Amino acid sequence: MLRWAFLFLIIALIAGIFGFFGIVEAATSIAKIVFFIFLILFIVSLLTGRRA
Repeated sequence: MLRWAFLFLIIALIAGIFGFFGIVEAATSIAKIVFFIFLILFIVSLLTGRRA
């Protein structure tokens, strides 16, 4: 999941260099959402994994 966040971040940076502002906004918003989902799932797995 973290790879997807970095992938969309790189897409946003490349699109920003070339001036595609609509793609930049979409890619950065997707990257933020995927990154926060990754953080939530990571914290949940840390909390539940320790109780084995």
